[in-house]
Amino acid sequence: MSQQSFPKSADQSTAGMHRLLALLYGIVAYMTFLASFLYAIGFLANFGVPKSIDSGPEPSLPEALTADIILLGLFAVQHSVMARPVFKRWWTRLIPTPVERSTYVLASSLLLVLLFWQWRPIPAVVYEVTEPAARFALHGLSLVGWSGVLISSFLIDHFDLFGLRQVYLFATNRPYSSPKFRVTAAYRVIRHPIMLGFLIAFWATPTMTLGHLLFAALTTAYIFIGVSLEERDLKMTFGQTYEDYRRQVGMIVPWLGKGKT
Repeated sequence: MSQQSFPKSADQSTAGMHRLLALLYGIVAYMTFLASFLYAIGFLANFGVPKSIDSGPEPSLPEALTADIILLGLFAVQHSVMARPVFKRWWTRLIPTPVERSTYVLASSLLLVLLFWQWRPIPAVVYEVTEPAARFALHGLSLVGWSGVLISSFLIDHFDLFGLRQVYLFATNRPYSSPKFRVTAAYRVIRHPIMLGFLIAFWATPTMTLGHLLFAALTTAYIFIGVSLEERDLKMTFGQTYEDYRRQVGMIVPWLGKGKT
């Protein structure tokens, strides 16, 4: 074996290992997301999970408010900052571009795990629906919301959204191209069906405690802030195409929230 052929073989082997590691990393990030997403359903429903939004030792109200607001704030800051193009351009100087989205997904999921673990319950009841059929209907509506989140992600590009497409293309040594702007199914009626799904899932509960109300209210505020930031980025990316879409289709409720400019 010549001295020239050995480095070439070593470089190919190293590149192959990097591609495999990136793929494994992306799979781990995606599975972490999936686990946190499923846990969130039980967390808000107070069902089937070891610790839910209303379970656990009850601290003082100031302690609970402080801890819960900090936990929600950490998630909101990370989720918004890491999604901005300016941060991505800086961040990909430090980490490989193919795993940028997976890293974002993993960080978001781990912060959700932290929130589930450290959440302080505030079990004072704001309102409670006692009629069995109505309770069942509200639980069902919440599941409709969660299902809407998942289905809507597939209507665009689920695997690109959660980083798997990027690492798969890298692992198979194929170039990455961003998904094209397209309007299908629910996106013909509202611009952000994923966010609508979250809002339904967060608010549809037969027993609204103060802790659940705090969670729903703050996440709702964050959703509208996040949507505003996302739409600014989308206008920069797709230009007049997105501006025309924004003028024609409501933001989260059909026919409401259409852009005027």
